Amino acid sequence: MTRLAFIGLFLVALGAIVYVLFSAAGGKPPSNAFERYATGDMAKLSFASAGEAAPTANMFAADGTPVTLDAWKGKTVLVNYWATWCSPCEREMPSLGALQTARGGDAFEIVAVSVDSSEDKDYAAQRLGELGAANISFHIAPPENYEIVYDSGVQGFPTSVIYGPDGKEIARLAGDADWSSIEAVNFIDAILAKVG
Repeated sequence: MTRLAFIGLFLVALGAIVYVLFSAAGGKPPSNAFERYATGDMAKLSFASAGEAAPTANMFAADGTPVTLDAWKGKTVLVNYWATWCSPCEREMPSLGALQTARGGDAFEIVAVSVDSSEDKDYAAQRLGELGAANISFHIAPPENYEIVYDSGVQGFPTSVIYGPDGKEIARLAGDADWSSIEAVNFIDAILAKVG
């Protein structure tokens, strides 16, 4: 009788384990194809605004020329809002430079948008180079021209927003991250494989 009780308990336990495994495997699929990349250094990725159009407000090139994000339509672009007075911004900038070196080209580009004051534009451009990111396209949105910052929904710095070739948001990450990490590179590769 004891032997039958042990066999019965074993079968009940085995059934419970099989049930848990099948339940976990058949869980709710992510609502966004890229959500599974929100791990490790990319854990702070947000997809809440995915599908929203890029803002149309101006930022300014180093020479003062007004530019909109439409200039990058047709390629995937990571727009990084940063400032020289923001230590997390400076901390992540070398990894953005490394990502631009590794993946930048006809299909992907990183654009740094400084939110420093107009008087600090030259210093911000110089600082970008000092931080190992001279290969990133420099732009500025000074406080008197913050419309692009507001229209992008940026609430703190640094914030990186990724737009697809169609000009629609794919994801964003508020706060600093290691953009040269394997998680970040895999995420960018997945985007480029899917959207070009």
